[in-house]
Amino acid sequence: MDPVTVQNYFLGCPIWGRKDWVGELFPPKTQARDFLERYAELFNCVEGNTTFYGLPSPNAVARWREQTPPTFAFCFKFPRVITHDRRLRDADADTRMFIDTLAPLGERLGPSFVQLPPSFAPPGLPVLAAYLDGLPAGEYAVEVRHPAFFTDTPARARLDDMLAERGVDRVLIDTRGLHGAQPEQIEALREMTVPALREAQAKKPRVPLYCGVTGERPFVRYIGHPRVEANEPLLVEWAARIAEWIRAGKRPYVFVHMPNDFYAPRVARRLHALVSAHIEVGELPAWPRGGEAPPQLDLFG
Repeated sequence: MDPVTVQNYFLGCPIWGRKDWVGELFPPKTQARDFLERYAELFNCVEGNTTFYGLPSPNAVARWREQTPPTFAFCFKFPRVITHDRRLRDADADTRMFIDTLAPLGERLGPSFVQLPPSFAPPGLPVLAAYLDGLPAGEYAVEVRHPAFFTDTPARARLDDMLAERGVDRVLIDTRGLHGAQPEQIEALREMTVPALREAQAKKPRVPLYCGVTGERPFVRYIGHPRVEANEPLLVEWAARIAEWIRAGKRPYVFVHMPNDFYAPRVARRLHALVSAHIEVGELPAWPRGGEAPPQLDLFG
């Protein structure tokens, strides 16, 4: 497996395979069993959102290790039974099972992240602190969605201070592109329908952008506008910020989401090009369509 040449930060998508990426991102006739291996030739990390709903089998974890290079990073989401059902209380057994299940990945484990529901409000901070203190040594990040944690309030400061004291990164979520999309802007898109857009907008939080960094691994989840070119102003903004973090010696993890993720690789590739204009971060390999990226990739002019 040829290693990805991305340097100084991690870049990826929320998933490693879609059937309609065959011929778009993956070579024609790529089989589903090979999606991860092909993906890991192009990007150096991926979100592991499936663990929110259930844990993988030991055989699956072993296969993931075999199909990725040691420099690849999986960033798994803590199970919902811990974060949403138990709300971080009495979750020791479920936490141990989550940690132990993924431990065989070894050096391929990036920061695992705790995604808390919108109802997790400032009074719950002592519970979060106690939960984080009980975790084994490792790399972790926390995503909050309650509005009080995004405005200039004592609650936001308490959260950031608590995470910083523990070396835990705050997940920085940017949904401006998604929530800025209007139905008339996507009617011509084959990969997106108005009902699908509305569903995505209902699921993703509409919170102000906040970029407070609490650790050494800024963790970004960018959820873009369904029209690829409409993301350009926001990508320009993020590229400058990512480059600044890298210059400061931090190691960002950046995940590019789209409403249905078909175009996520294209937007990630554009973001990487913009970061490259600021600082040396290596090159993304050519997409394997005869060794070149799809001719329609460059939608930004």
